[in-house]
Amino acid sequence: MAEQLLVRTLKGGKSTKIVTLNGKKITKMPSTLGNLPGLKTLDLQNNLIPKVCPEISTLTQLTVLNLGNNLLEEVPKELKFLTSLKKLHLFGNRIQRFASGACDGLQNLILLNLNNNWLTCIPEEICRLKSLTYLSINHNQLASIPRQLCFLRKLSELQLNYNQLICIPEEIKFLKRLQKLLLISNNIEVLPEGLCDLKNLRILDIAENVIRIFPPRFQNLKLKEFYCEENPLFLKKPVSAVQLEEVWSLQEITSRFIMNQLEDQNPFLMEAIERYPQVRDTISKGRKCALCGKSFLTIWIDCVEFVPPSKNWKISRNLQLVPLRMSICSYKCFNQRGPNLFGIAQV
Repeated sequence: MAEQLLVRTLKGGKSTKIVTLNGKKITKMPSTLGNLPGLKTLDLQNNLIPKVCPEISTLTQLTVLNLGNNLLEEVPKELKFLTSLKKLHLFGNRIQRFASGACDGLQNLILLNLNNNWLTCIPEEICRLKSLTYLSINHNQLASIPRQLCFLRKLSELQLNYNQLICIPEEIKFLKRLQKLLLISNNIEVLPEGLCDLKNLRILDIAENVIRIFPPRFQNLKLKEFYCEENPLFLKKPVSAVQLEEVWSLQEITSRFIMNQLEDQNPFLMEAIERYPQVRDTISKGRKCALCGKSFLTIWIDCVEFVPPSKNWKISRNLQLVPLRMSICSYKCFNQRGPNLFGIAQV
């Protein structure tokens, strides 16, 4: 049946633009597709195809390829020759890996759908998909995502629902065009502070993770929709605690002095610091006190501040207060805190 349909298609020769062979129980991709160099759309979803034929590499004008719901075990290397491809659907296969070089020629790819596969990792080469705007890898087995994914400058929608992610790289801050981020049902414990730099982010869904607190500046995101159901968020239930004696290490005292002097542009230290890369590396890990604004190295008191969610957010029904992480440099500052800031108990 499929061969008969393809024979009819082949009569169109070079003028054939679209081939659709959905649900035909095809077990082998027809090699005669190589006789259709002008093909724009190839739809072979819902078949039994385990691998692509080598002849597909001749379809350099192809813009849409749908191989969803087949039996592929890898993202094929032959795809690198499809230099005009804009939309690639590979959902519902058995894909466990990307073949070496598979991303090399896909400079015009806008959409990549890898939902419902068996991927455990994403290759660093994903960053070669320079035009990628929409990426969906829901229902896989991803434990992490490479920082290189965050260099897809045109990405506006990223879906990573139902995986096994435990963290998101700090480099996510480079996805300046990202508008929609879906991370439902993972094992994420902490959101990176870089997330708060995404000025175009409008939809964020982190439901069903293990997040307890959000990074500073989170409340400044210009979200339209925010969902966080089924996370063990900190609740505003204060208890009394004893303040421990404040004893700083020599490294902490020295680091604080150097960092604050550098902020004041001390010319002697600014020149001297260039000669000591180890010191530069140490103080690069410093942060600012949420109250006094001075720099410090070691988190002295980890605090949470409860703020109401923005009135512009469409939110989960049960979200009344957003817990934000705040780092305080000393008990002196902690004792000058506002009524909605509390130390996090160590239990």
